[in-house]
Amino acid sequence: QVQLVESGGGLVQPGGSLRLSCAASGFTFSSYVMSWYRQAPGKERELVALITTTGGSTIYADSVKGRFTAARDNAKNTVYLQMNSLKPEDTAVYYCKLHLLPYWGQGTQVTVSS
Repeated sequence: QVQLVESGGGLVQPGGSLRLSCAASGFTFSSYVMSWYRQAPGKERELVALITTTGGSTIYADSVKGRFTAARDNAKNTVYLQMNSLKPEDTAVYYCKLHLLPYWGQGTQVTVSS
């Protein structure tokens, strides 16, 4: 069955960096567009980034453009989200997802605070 396991979250100071990973299994990873979402307390889940099957194209939410970078390693069945220049408003649970399909990871908490 499809499994998505996120890791790499934690507490970081404003301006800091984190790299999230999402290990995938149970499907042909290289055939699927992958996405990252986040959900902050009291807010709806929002799309953060999307990466095509080869990693050749990415799309970002305006709020993270220029600070976040999505990447993938199809040999390792893993998608990444490099987050730089983090802000308190980036605090959320971050999820990876198969694009257009209802498969989500369990999420990883990112907290940006001094």
